Amino acid sequence: MGLKITDLVVQDVRFPTSLSLDGSDAVNPDPDYSATYVILKTNDPSGLEGHGLTFTIGRGNEICVAAVNAIKPFVIGLEIDAIKADMCGFWRSIAADSQLRWIGPEKGAIHLATAAVVNAVWDILAKEAGKPLWKLLVDMSPEEIIACIDFKYITDALTPDQAFKMLQEKASTKTKREAILLSEGYPAYTTSAGWLGYSDDKMWALCQKALAEGWQDFKLKVGADIEEDIRRIAIMRQEIGPDRRLMIDANQNWDVTEAIENMVRFAPYDPWWIEEPTSPDDILGHARIAKAIHPIGVATGEHCHNRVMFKQFFQAQAIQFCQLDSCRLGSINEILAVLLLAAKFNVPVCPHGGGVGLCEYIQHISMFDYEAVSGTMDNRTLEYVDHLHEHFINPVRMRKGRYLAPTQPGYSIEMFSASRDDHIYPEGPVWQKLKEQGK
Repeated sequence: MGLKITDLVVQDVRFPTSLSLDGSDAVNPDPDYSATYVILKTNDPSGLEGHGLTFTIGRGNEICVAAVNAIKPFVIGLEIDAIKADMCGFWRSIAADSQLRWIGPEKGAIHLATAAVVNAVWDILAKEAGKPLWKLLVDMSPEEIIACIDFKYITDALTPDQAFKMLQEKASTKTKREAILLSEGYPAYTTSAGWLGYSDDKMWALCQKALAEGWQDFKLKVGADIEEDIRRIAIMRQEIGPDRRLMIDANQNWDVTEAIENMVRFAPYDPWWIEEPTSPDDILGHARIAKAIHPIGVATGEHCHNRVMFKQFFQAQAIQFCQLDSCRLGSINEILAVLLLAAKFNVPVCPHGGGVGLCEYIQHISMFDYEAVSGTMDNRTLEYVDHLHEHFINPVRMRKGRYLAPTQPGYSIEMFSASRDDHIYPEGPVWQKLKEQGK
């Protein structure tokens, strides 16, 4: 009997990060970093499991849990070899189901749940192969990568033949880039010093700590009050000096005209990009902002639902940095499509990492992109937040502001069972204790 998925377990795991204002920004002042956490059981005698999650910030996590349970019947009983033989078909059977798609399609809670479940399948595939996910993907042939992707709705921008040629062009030099990656790691920036709710003293201390650790790129949250934003960006620019890159993130809080006007005031502080300057659905608004504030770049993508939206952002020249999210998109299958679209339009991919588990996820994405798709680290950087990594069995490893390549088999997303049990909402002991304290 072949390897088969025998059960799916989903858990509502939440961390009370709002108590310390970790993750706070202009529209999310009190986030509790949370995970809709999926475990796929198999019939493997050694206990092989697939782990995946989708990220939320507290309230509403139960909705994603319900969405995972709606998907559960689609995966129970499936043989892993059958999934591998038709990865695109497997993905489409969930993402494009004739009834579930009515509460999508390919967006919203069902798509978030799809990411958790299908990424757990990828975790099984990588563990079965004895490779970290980035290496599993790198070692796949162009034909195998193409077979994972649903090209529906994007062939006006990227055809399977074009994608194949792009992958084929990079195939012969992957080994050289892998040696560089293993030696040097992948460049990153830190958001950990710039949360909106932090005091000046805390921001200053965290900047000093990051500088001592070798960080070169920093991000600051803005968007609540322009005068306060200007004061805070002046502090951070002074602390990190004129030569390090500084990015700012408004978290969707401005109208289009307001964003353009505000960026005039930020320009003297030399921001590299403005992230989510307006509604994440406003493609033409982003295009207008990008044209008006050049050479400052526009970055967005963490709330971009699917490959179709990214296609339009690229076609409209609306963003200069693609910040795809490993949970917002429908798993690695759809991420592969966006990576290839970004390379086609020459837009650097700098994935979103501000959330529990996201740093663990995105390192694999960018490392595969470097080796097999874009072939470069130029103008690319991975977000890093210094929160909650201690709950993961194989957490990210950093050195002087760079991600070191994961070496353990899987997608790096498996949490310690004790961490999950302690933070199950609302019955976990951490939440029960907070309830007793009236918090």
